Amino acid sequence: MVETLTGPAEFEKDIRKSIFLARAMPVDTEEAAKAFIAEVSVPDATHNCWAWKIGPRYRSDDAGEPGGTAGRPILQVIEAQGLDRVAVVVTRWFGGVKLGAGGLVRAYGGTAAECLRLAERTELIERARLTFHCAFSDLALVTSRLPGLGALVENEEFDATGATFIVAVPVATLDPVITALADLTSGRSVAKAVVGEEPSKD
Repeated sequence: MVETLTGPAEFEKDIRKSIFLARAMPVDTEEAAKAFIAEVSVPDATHNCWAWKIGPRYRSDDAGEPGGTAGRPILQVIEAQGLDRVAVVVTRWFGGVKLGAGGLVRAYGGTAAECLRLAERTELIERARLTFHCAFSDLALVTSRLPGLGALVENEEFDATGATFIVAVPVATLDPVITALADLTSGRSVAKAVVGEEPSKD
């Protein structure tokens, strides 16, 4: 099961006189991740190290700490906790005691891990889009049943005979939803996959 966060989260820890502040946020795009990093990074802090993961794409930055001691441990924590569509920034105010490479890995990774453990989560469900036309005579029945089928209406356009829908449904229930729509309308509504689009997650 892949999860994401339901909202922002933060956790602060004092490690050998250095203050580490982790902040996390759900993000849907690389642009959103960059905006979050820019928003929460503290200009006068010693380091603002970060990582984000969105599907197969990911980035991390040590932000001046020795290579591999900050950004990568944060990213590994995101992956280890089964999270996706998440950005994490760990800000450090140096307290005068050097931690060494191993200490930095534990400090950044540990602070990020605790922040994410405390955060509220929700399951990410992979969805595919279907399109179908529904006659006016079937409209009330179909629209009342769509939520029970796990279908989220993304677009609805009316014409002279009814409405054309685009709905997002869990990939795992794609075939049963197509069958259910046909059964509800006695075969009048035939749902087809929206071509040329990657499955989405919510």
